[in-house]
Amino acid sequence: MHTEDPWLAKGGSYEYRLISMPPYFSHGEARRIVADQAEYGRWELARSAIYWGGQKRVWLRRKVLRVESTL
Repeated sequence: MHTEDPWLAKGGSYEYRLISMPPYFSHGEARRIVADQAEYGRWELARSAIYWGGQKRVWLRRKVLRVESTL
């Protein structure tokens, strides 16, 4: 069963940011980076992955807000 995001159904869109972290970053450091982005940049976690060798990648997303003219 596929559930569609209501934001996308109404014509909204997201912008994405990919953050790559080297293997020597601890899980705590990675968590702090993602938390800072979420708190100050209004990003939310879309996906995360840990690769062989320990490299970490995090995909963040946030809504693109379009302002319509009221004139």
